Amino acid sequence: MHKRLFEDTPITSHTNLLTKDGEAYYLHNVFSGEICEDLFQKLMTSISWQQDQLYMFGKLITTSRKVAWIGDPNCSYTYSGVKKPPQPWTPELLFIKDKAEELAQCEFNSCLLNLYHNGSEGMGWHSDDEIELNPLAAIASISLGGERKFAFKHKLDKTGVSLFLENGSALIMHAPTQEFWNHSLLKTKKPVSQRINLTFRKILLEHD
Repeated sequence: MHKRLFEDTPITSHTNLLTKDGEAYYLHNVFSGEICEDLFQKLMTSISWQQDQLYMFGKLITTSRKVAWIGDPNCSYTYSGVKKPPQPWTPELLFIKDKAEELAQCEFNSCLLNLYHNGSEGMGWHSDDEIELNPLAAIASISLGGERKFAFKHKLDKTGVSLFLENGSALIMHAPTQEFWNHSLLKTKKPVSQRINLTFRKILLEHD
């Protein structure tokens, strides 16, 4: 059973959601509703969104969820067997990035954006541990739009923790979270608005 940390436990920047082997902190209202609406609309029109492609059981699968990979030059990213060259930063992305770096106390050089049109679109269990990523750097996840349920599951003993990611919120994951925990954006049959998730990351470069 997943433990719901939304109504019963006050969640602040000082509350570690994970019971062991990592640190994850949830912050409400990082951006106001008005700013969120403005950012959402700008991201919808200024980003080159593409349907996600990944290899499953040896076959190339195209999802209805749309994605965009943003980053500094040379920050290409490969996951599920597909290499993604970066799109350039936009002013609104740099605005969000500045806030994410302040919250995580970490500099980021890339960002993966996911656009979920409704509750039938989600993300299966995985960890952000691709070889290109700096394993010691934090990952900052920013949510804009519809509220969705997000869950952690420990890789060894299957301990579970879940919470609802609200519009304008941030989830900061510090090392070694990705080494020991998988996470998932759960699907739902309930009506839910479109959601954009931005996960800011640090790609390892040759000079690092």
